[in-house]
Amino acid sequence: MTEHLYSRDSYVREFEAVVTAADGQAVALDRTAFYPGGGGQPNDVGTLAWEGGSARVVKVKRHGPEVWHTLEGALPPEGAAVRGVLDWERRYRLMRTHTALHVLCGVVWRDYGASVTGGNMEPLKGRMDFEFETMRKELVVEIEANVNREIEKGHPVRIAILPREEAFQIPDLIRTKINLLPPQIQEVRTVEIVDLDLQADGGTHVANTSEVGPVRVVDYKSKGAINKRIYLELGT
Repeated sequence: MTEHLYSRDSYVREFEAVVTAADGQAVALDRTAFYPGGGGQPNDVGTLAWEGGSARVVKVKRHGPEVWHTLEGALPPEGAAVRGVLDWERRYRLMRTHTALHVLCGVVWRDYGASVTGGNMEPLKGRMDFEFETMRKELVVEIEANVNREIEKGHPVRIAILPREEAFQIPDLIRTKINLLPPQIQEVRTVEIVDLDLQADGGTHVANTSEVGPVRVVDYKSKGAINKRIYLELGT
């Protein structure tokens, strides 16, 4: 089983680990700070170094209890001690982006009661789909202003890992389809933007909304009768 360092502390950018298995161009580690992707957030990239070698981490994926790191070039042998280093600039931009999207979710849920139906992101830009019947420019301008207002308030962002039954008692988590979690998952990770938003989420986030910076709604589209898409971009 791989220990997920990113799950409890998004700011871990370097770490020590041991190779537990190898398969093709990928290695599994006993612990990692590389996020394996999921929930619309791409996987991290970076480097692994060990005695006598190093390689770039180009893909990270979770398979069951293990996180596998695909490398370019040579692989460390099983049992080797390695040092992982994230591409921190890229990761931090993803953290800011992910938190910005949660602020957007919180504002839309609070002000309009619209549920999230999907989302995706890249560093400094992302999109979210909501259950809106109509979407007009005036509404989008209002949403953008309210999102930036909440970001500027500097809400703390808190991570918690809860027993499944306790998590199911939180009504707002239902909108993130927590009920679709497989029965074998007995712990649920939550991300709370204090006084604004609370969701089940496995991704990485900044510690305070003030780190996000200003955002712009750059486009919006209809993706169906009650499905509207909002596109956000962040400043560098």
